[in-house]
Amino acid sequence: MEDILRPIYQERASQANTLGVLLIKKQQKNIAATNTFDVILLILVKEAESPVYVKHYTYNDQKAALYMITDEQLHEWILLGSNKKIFEWLYNGKVIFERNEYFHKINTELRDFPFNGRKLKMGIEFAKLIRRYMDGKVFFENGHYLDAYNHIVHSLHHLARLALIEQGFHPEVTVWQQIKQIEPEILKLYEELVNSHEPLDKRLELLFLASEFLIHSKTKSGISHLVDVLSEKEFWSINEMINHKESQHYSVDLGILIEYLIDRNMIEVVTIETKGKGVFHRYYKLSKKLL
Repeated sequence: MEDILRPIYQERASQANTLGVLLIKKQQKNIAATNTFDVILLILVKEAESPVYVKHYTYNDQKAALYMITDEQLHEWILLGSNKKIFEWLYNGKVIFERNEYFHKINTELRDFPFNGRKLKMGIEFAKLIRRYMDGKVFFENGHYLDAYNHIVHSLHHLARLALIEQGFHPEVTVWQQIKQIEPEILKLYEELVNSHEPLDKRLELLFLASEFLIHSKTKSGISHLVDVLSEKEFWSINEMINHKESQHYSVDLGILIEYLIDRNMIEVVTIETKGKGVFHRYYKLSKKLL
């Protein structure tokens, strides 16, 4: 199949817009890495009409997928962790072509994990963690134990990812294998939830209590990026926070994170009178203990 694809990637490599070409072959022990395709051809470009362009090929009962993505899209995936396959492709792909050591620089960046990017990723994971934890708690309190179970599993996953990022590691597909060496107590919580023979409501009750302690221990590092953003001025409207170039990455999880921090006396509510009698604008500022 690689021979069939050669004219395609050779043509791309000759174009000035192309930054690099990777070839990823299917491995029987990990066919999920290539989405069951025999070959993935990953082409990185400076710019394109669409940030992601995908094409599928077939030849002699084999199938291949071509992904052409922009450098900007690649860095967004790396920063937000929104495409976990990309890490496997970058780590395991065969470099067919690179301009000015492009992939060498990307892999160096992944290895060094710049601190500013790490703080943002921790903030995003912490916000997702709080969303899952809070929603799960509501389900639990209302007796919807299976829904609560689903949310607490996801919250533990975000907690594990947060712990890995805090230690300078990129969370990969095998998060639980990674966390086993870094913070085994999080893995122990997960195993107790999944493997315990206790009734589900008892398991959940214990997990929520234990999770609360671990979340508290991660709060300072988890909100470090958001604190940096909110330190830029005295108080903020929710719309200003949502549209800020840094905090917009928190997406729909920002609102519940703010409410969580208000409950923990880390963010204060500022009310400003409107023209309507008894109606106030609601603004937010950092608590003095965070300044």
